[in-house]
Amino acid sequence: MRPVTRVAAAFLLVCLTTSTDPVAEPDAPPAAPAVPPGGAPVAVPSAPPGAAPVAGPQAPPVAPPAAPPDTVPVRDLPPPEPVAPGVDYRELTVPGSQGSAHIHLLTVDLHRPEVRVGLLYPGAVTARATVSSMAEEQGAVAAINGDFFDMTEEQHPGIEATGSTSGPVVLDGRPLKGAVPDGQRFGWTPPSDDSTEDVIGVGPDGTARTARLTLRGRVRTPKGELPLGGLNQYALPVDSIGVFTPQWGATSRARAVCGTDDDRSAPCTGDTYEVTVRHGQVVSVSDAPGRGDIPADTVVLLGREAGAQALRDLAPGTPAEVDYSFASSTKAPFAFALGSRLLVRDRVALPDLDTAVAEPRTAVGIASGGHVLHLLSMDGREGTSSGLTVSELADVLRSLGCTEAASLDGGGSATLATRDRTSGHVTVRNNLSRGEERSVPNGIAVFPR
Repeated sequence: MRPVTRVAAAFLLVCLTTSTDPVAEPDAPPAAPAVPPGGAPVAVPSAPPGAAPVAGPQAPPVAPPAAPPDTVPVRDLPPPEPVAPGVDYRELTVPGSQGSAHIHLLTVDLHRPEVRVGLLYPGAVTARATVSSMAEEQGAVAAINGDFFDMTEEQHPGIEATGSTSGPVVLDGRPLKGAVPDGQRFGWTPPSDDSTEDVIGVGPDGTARTARLTLRGRVRTPKGELPLGGLNQYALPVDSIGVFTPQWGATSRARAVCGTDDDRSAPCTGDTYEVTVRHGQVVSVSDAPGRGDIPADTVVLLGREAGAQALRDLAPGTPAEVDYSFASSTKAPFAFALGSRLLVRDRVALPDLDTAVAEPRTAVGIASGGHVLHLLSMDGREGTSSGLTVSELADVLRSLGCTEAASLDGGGSATLATRDRTSGHVTVRNNLSRGEERSVPNGIAVFPR
């Protein structure tokens, strides 16, 4: 049994105090943990966003777990502020090792038919917008920021930062982008068993879950099949071929051939080749990565090293068919998912979580067998809030009764917004770092049905 931390001792089971949160049922069996990597792959067919979610086996309801034994209930919590049916908001202050953290918490009851949770998305993989503006435009009642992303390319002078996220993304049940190699990610150093392929999301059945999504794809040519190593990614594995779709946006693809699988700051390779495929036929080729919008019914194949050499066999006029899907560590499909850093698995905090650096954090936790979602963000550095270490954040999420939990981008990206029930407009609830809302590439949104 882990010793009681100050955070856990000061904070238990906020979710048990809400009338909309069914976590409070005692003595239930624990929720099934996410299946580890290597589980049976599930095909998620490639298709443009907007198609219906992929059908799949429906996970049966899981009874809510009992609270972790090393937590202490907190009484006299402030009453929740209703945001929408099934959505409550709270403000809390918890002690940490370097001060105290002011937390903004949304609790979403996924059982409620009036509410659903989906991807906050600016319209292209390389586009960015503020959480509040995307929530306003897309009709969300609440939202938080999402995955870590390619924010700067100081280590590669002359190369444009793409703004693309590190992890996979599923939109409307379809693959939108794949995961960059582990050594190419941005953000804090993850625990040893973490992967850039880790995601958190919600299935078509309305159940939240975590999983690991691995890209599987190929290019079929008259001379055989070429494996795909990337989908709309700011970094491709060494020796691989990546595919870029119209959803990538107009940003240069040059960053995709920089760094290595183990070193994000390694130089860009000069051994590249790009092939444009339209309606199943090669229409143009180039020795260098390009930029600009990709037309509908068109994809761009970009190879580096051995991947570039393989693409040089594809001359204009050559037939080429591209298909891809995600292989998942769980059999249940996703309606939406985004990359995240796993903190809690099967009610246990992952080992090796950092205990030294306190920062404003954003995180998401799953409780009540996947039927309750906790969305959490914190005040920025300029106020009295010190933030939390990653280890303390995991303790907070466990004290909320979360069986699975993950960290999203924090620091200056940390944002939580809700729609005011009186004015009808979206308002940022946390105090932002530097007092300015950062534009981000995705997030998690709560929508009315």
